[in-house]
Amino acid sequence: MLRGLSIRNMLLIEALELSFGPGLNVLTGETGAGKSILLDSLGFVLGWRTRSDLVRKGAERAEVEAVFDLERDHPVRDFLDGAGFAPEDSLILRRVSAPDGRKQAWVNERRCTAETLRRIGGFLVEIHGQHDDRGLLNPRGHRSILDAFAQAGPALAEVAQSWQDLSAARSRLEAHERHLAEIARDRDYLSHAVAELDQLAPEPGEDARLDTERRRLQAAQRIREDIQRAAGALSADGAEGALLDAARWLDGVADQAEGRLDAPLAALARIEEDLALAQQGVAKCLQDLDIDPEHLEHLEERLFAIRGLARKHNVLPDDLGEFAAELGVRLAQIEDGAATSDALRAAVAKAQTRYEKAAEILSKRRRQAAQRLDRAMAAELSPLKMERARFTTEIGPASPGPEGVDSVRFLVATNPGSPAGALDKIASGGELSRFLLALKVCLSAATHRDVTMIFDEIDRGVGGATADAVGRRLAALGRGGQVLVVTHAPQVAALGDAHWRVVKSQSGAGTRTEVLPVSDNARIDEIARMLAGDSITKEARAAARVLLEGSGA
Repeated sequence: MLRGLSIRNMLLIEALELSFGPGLNVLTGETGAGKSILLDSLGFVLGWRTRSDLVRKGAERAEVEAVFDLERDHPVRDFLDGAGFAPEDSLILRRVSAPDGRKQAWVNERRCTAETLRRIGGFLVEIHGQHDDRGLLNPRGHRSILDAFAQAGPALAEVAQSWQDLSAARSRLEAHERHLAEIARDRDYLSHAVAELDQLAPEPGEDARLDTERRRLQAAQRIREDIQRAAGALSADGAEGALLDAARWLDGVADQAEGRLDAPLAALARIEEDLALAQQGVAKCLQDLDIDPEHLEHLEERLFAIRGLARKHNVLPDDLGEFAAELGVRLAQIEDGAATSDALRAAVAKAQTRYEKAAEILSKRRRQAAQRLDRAMAAELSPLKMERARFTTEIGPASPGPEGVDSVRFLVATNPGSPAGALDKIASGGELSRFLLALKVCLSAATHRDVTMIFDEIDRGVGGATADAVGRRLAALGRGGQVLVVTHAPQVAALGDAHWRVVKSQSGAGTRTEVLPVSDNARIDEIARMLAGDSITKEARAAARVLLEGSGA
């Protein structure tokens, strides 16, 4: 409920403090007095787009503050909590505008954007009038209005959830089929690569191990040639033969040398023993370095094959095994893709069936609610002197979505036999106002009453008994809630629980708009003015008293 509205330097308003209560609050005043400024100010603090020249001439800034009382279960609390504003029992919205058009806004003294204000305002206030493009005149909102009247929340939630599940199932199928199409193009490559890698079966670390072994064998092959030459030099054809020849020659003449060859012959004997040891060591080394050329060739072939595949697939040799496993998975996906596609298609079909069932339940609820709404509108239009008019809720097909498969439009025909059309295209100004009021009365019984409803000259073009009927319906809407109405009809003003008069005055300081509470005799005079004009007569005052007495005020 809107509890207070504070306005500073807004257009013709210098300073204004208004306190509102529950029930029907009426604002009256002469045409041009500035009643629209109040709605402009409220729209400004609710974040709506407004005119740029808001700041009163000579002022540094314009400022509007609105205070709302929140019920414990008010739906705006969830939004405030989600937006990071701690919900409290009172909600204070404040917005200022500088002369250059720059604007700032606060929620409970925390800075916020105009969009946040608009979102919050959508939970708090509804404005209805002949240019009500935000509400009942906007066909895009008719479906949600009918759903609220039908109290279709659970059915709508089921449709939304089943649509979400269906969309997710379709996305999974589409993603799988796109993936299959991509990898299917590489099937021949995958088959060949997997077979090639499986045949080679490289192991982690094998490249380094084979390279080390190859280097060892190549080194052994090079030194073996030198050792082989050394073995030949030590053999009977080399050092051994020369040594034996020398010993034989010396031994043949030793007796004639009178002992002078004994020492050389002993040395040759020792050399013969050492030479034998050297020959044995060299032979043993040659045996240890005995290399199988085929083994080295096989080793090199495998090493080159591993490195070749690594270059081919642009991976490290040690990663070939993991890469082969990845290719195997992709190839298996192709092989198993058909079965997976069948399972995903079955999931889509199941989700589709669930969605269609939920959508049909919601559609049935809407059709039933549409009939009730049409009957309720017929009952409301008659007291408003529109018994010949016809209101129809048209339900047609719409593209499936999270809100079902139905389109909804409110159509009216003002005379029997005339074609039905959109509210704002068929009805005149006064008829449109009454259609909107009747519709709001019908909807209020089924929708939440946590918003402040504002009616901007909803009674324009009507008078007498019809104006009285309009006023009584506005008063009925105010019971258990809050309604603000800008009115020129004395019958409506007399039914208000609270009454303000909007007055424009001029002085040396300029033009100024004030809003004054009226009660008792002042209220009688204001209603008399509405009945008779500027010259208030005794008869007008008497008629005003009758209206007030008839309203119970």
